[in-house]
Amino acid sequence: MSLNPLKSTKLYYSIKEVAQKFNLNESTLRYWETEFPSLKPKTTGQKVRMYTEKDIKELDAIYNLVKVRGFKLAAARKLLYNNRSNVDKTSEALKLLISVRDELQTLKDQIGRLE
Repeated sequence: MSLNPLKSTKLYYSIKEVAQKFNLNESTLRYWETEFPSLKPKTTGQKVRMYTEKDIKELDAIYNLVKVRGFKLAAARKLLYNNRSNVDKTSEALKLLISVRDELQTLKDQIGRLE
């Protein structure tokens, strides 16, 4: 049986890797840990944070609410607590729309160069 090439084989990610993925400061991630009880990365004996895929998925939902949609932290926390499934669905739909928009912009640029 072969491994799924789309699935990462890495189990844990450092705070630096996660911060780069979301284009955030490491301090922002540490602060969000205090604001969102559902975000609890594992820590080693030396207090090194180790994020799992589940943590990254949680961060993705938080990032979408706070940075993309502009919610205050308290409102984002309330939405995640009260209506998690809708937040996840909305986040996925928004990602899809953004990718379609980017693809359309690329096509428009290519057509403009042909004229």
